[in-house]
Amino acid sequence: METEKERLERLWQVVLRQAKALHIPYAASIDPAIRVNRRAVRRLGCCVKKGGHFEIEVSAALMDAADDAICQVLAHELLHTCYGCQNHGKRWKGYANRMNSVYGYSIQRTDDPTKWGVVQEHSLPRYRVFCKTCGKEWFRYRKSALVEHPERYRCSCGGLLESVPCISKEQ
Repeated sequence: METEKERLERLWQVVLRQAKALHIPYAASIDPAIRVNRRAVRRLGCCVKKGGHFEIEVSAALMDAADDAICQVLAHELLHTCYGCQNHGKRWKGYANRMNSVYGYSIQRTDDPTKWGVVQEHSLPRYRVFCKTCGKEWFRYRKSALVEHPERYRCSCGGLLESVPCISKEQ
């Protein structure tokens, strides 16, 4: 029986080979040990640069998913190690699109873990931001610039945004 650590190592090697085959210039200084974060409840993965090298971790909830889902999250985080890709900007999206088209991933800025059967126990969102024109909604767990100053932002339809607190089910 393969341990959690062995499984992550095997899948990490798959993702590294895939990126290398596409000539994606990921960093050479990545900690080879992928950590499992047992406290992460709102994210599936994380890439952090510490002291000149990158550390990658995945949520423990992801370990119940299929190998393809874990590979996709690992690939997402690997792309953050590329020069100029610490955000989800144009360069990062270009690399993500290459991985998506060749390997069938759907790497994107955020993803819905329920499509892989990943159940994450987390609190309800505290804020709802919506477009006054088209009604599109975004939910936020923390008070952010978008929540505090929605007037500074516009929906993709061009409409004005409004932020309201969510009413919890307990109330």
